[in-house]
Amino acid sequence: MLNKNIETFIGCDNEYDESGIVVFGAPFDSTTSFRPGTRFASKVMRGESFGIETYSPYQDKDLEDIPVYDGGDLELSFGNTERALGQIEEYTRKVVQDGKIPCMIGGEHLVTLGSVRAVAEQYPDLHIIQFDAHADLRDDYLDEKLSHATVIHRVWDIVGDDRIFQFGIRSGDRSEFQWGKDHVFTNKFNFNGLEDIVDRLQGKPVYLTIDLDVLDPSVFPGTGTPEAGGVSFMELLQAILTVSDLNIVGCDVNELSPIYDQSGVSTAVACKVLRELLLAVTKQN
Repeated sequence: MLNKNIETFIGCDNEYDESGIVVFGAPFDSTTSFRPGTRFASKVMRGESFGIETYSPYQDKDLEDIPVYDGGDLELSFGNTERALGQIEEYTRKVVQDGKIPCMIGGEHLVTLGSVRAVAEQYPDLHIIQFDAHADLRDDYLDEKLSHATVIHRVWDIVGDDRIFQFGIRSGDRSEFQWGKDHVFTNKFNFNGLEDIVDRLQGKPVYLTIDLDVLDPSVFPGTGTPEAGGVSFMELLQAILTVSDLNIVGCDVNELSPIYDQSGVSTAVACKVLRELLLAVTKQN
């Protein structure tokens, strides 16, 4: 299951045993409600990652100096959503039990549920920080409980009240926002108040999920459900650096759909976000 991957994200070609972070792809978009294509993200990001450097001038850190293992893409069952989530959960469980940090490349946002199931099993006091344009708090979407539109509600089923902290939210059904007021923390439109949440969560295990559509479509058009009014790349980067002060025990980057941006800019942005995330999370190793 953990064979060495030949094609890796730039700078992530270390051996599994020596690595503190494990990158893997979850190419799944079977519940996408608008425009599919996120299943291609992880493969495209690996190829395009060599258009950026391993060095980050923002953090003065280099991927060549930290041990990261890229395990490649999981072979997921596209016809069976629960089975695909189980495959993600199984892989993540192995990574977490080995004392490593899983960093998943989606895929649609539902893949987060599979990873969170395994991480919460290892860390019962798990808290979730979500950067996203969409609340994803529906209890069902077209009578389906498992959807990228319901993923955070399903995560709430696991962690419960006062454990989920959303930032950048600017889209959702009215009922989602009404329900969310009683069960999750939601900061709409931006990252205001993130520092206070970081102070509050010191010492707690945290899973960070980044839906890249939190970015404004002018920065990141290559996604299935673009929403006007998003944050800038620098605002997202600063938010990642702020959150990295916490005990991050798992993370993911999802919802790049490269076919909707033929310029390749969205993929380049996604690669840079992943590079910065990996370097920031390294503080915990």
